[in-house]
Amino acid sequence: MSLRCILSLTTLATLMFTAASVQAQTSAQNGGRLRALIAQKQAAATPAVLSAGVQRIADVPYGPDPAQRMDVYVPTSLTDSTTGTNSLLSSAVRAPVIFMVHGGGWRHGDKAMGRVVQEKVNRWVPKGFILISINYRMLPDAPVAVQERDVQAALMAAQQRAGNWGGDPSRFILMGHSAGAHLVALLNARAPQALREGAWPWLGTVSLDSAMMNVPARMRAPHLPLYDDAFGTDPAYWVAMSPFHQWTAGAPPMQMVCSAQRADDPCQQSDAMARHVRNQGGRAEVLPQDLDHGEINAQLGLDSDYTRAVEAFMGSLDAEVARRLQ
Repeated sequence: MSLRCILSLTTLATLMFTAASVQAQTSAQNGGRLRALIAQKQAAATPAVLSAGVQRIADVPYGPDPAQRMDVYVPTSLTDSTTGTNSLLSSAVRAPVIFMVHGGGWRHGDKAMGRVVQEKVNRWVPKGFILISINYRMLPDAPVAVQERDVQAALMAAQQRAGNWGGDPSRFILMGHSAGAHLVALLNARAPQALREGAWPWLGTVSLDSAMMNVPARMRAPHLPLYDDAFGTDPAYWVAMSPFHQWTAGAPPMQMVCSAQRADDPCQQSDAMARHVRNQGGRAEVLPQDLDHGEINAQLGLDSDYTRAVEAFMGSLDAEVARRLQ
């Protein structure tokens, strides 16, 4: 066999081995991504395990679309032994309401996911709160601007019906995680407009780990592709969807919880947002946490310094809220 043939066979064998190695590596990577995706979806689908004394009123509509639904969690242990009625309905002081908006990149997620509601419901509902968790239309069918309108519509519907569940329409606290944190921050920033359109004033807002307080700043810097899906390429749309740019005098107080572990540094945006609000006479505070993005959502409600810091903000908004958190 000639030297040329030997070299050709050697080269072919090397190429075949390299191709096989690349294919195996790619398959392993894809398999790893698939396993991670499956695990993520399984975690997302895990329903909440509710403590005794909590009732879930599921899928209350606030619009005609199947996605426009909300779950209402009310205490069942607060019952008048003589009349058998829920004491929230018979009490002269109606329950404060925590209004929760799930995350998921403006594309995924669900109101009933365990990490969205479980610990929050099990901590606060037995203390005499109502918690409402909403779904809303999402990408690709509904752009972010429509999603914010859904959140406002859900809020207004919940406020109108709050008395039916023993809740106080004037004692709402907005809360959201990730994409939901951006949506409640945006709605909070434009609160005076929402009030003109029929919403009741709410006490304040807790934003759980949004890196999109200043949308133009994020979009002009290196960023995740999911932000392109949500916010596109139009700078005017970025401004319209940016809580920083939409903040209006008279907006309720806001607390921004941010992960100190994230590479995209949401605390930097939260700090800048807080300075912006304070410079215009508003109230905003930042609560950095050494937790990852998911933990900030899932662990709120556990007995921890983190939960107590959020409760301190909530209690500062209203005396009745503070009393029930004791």
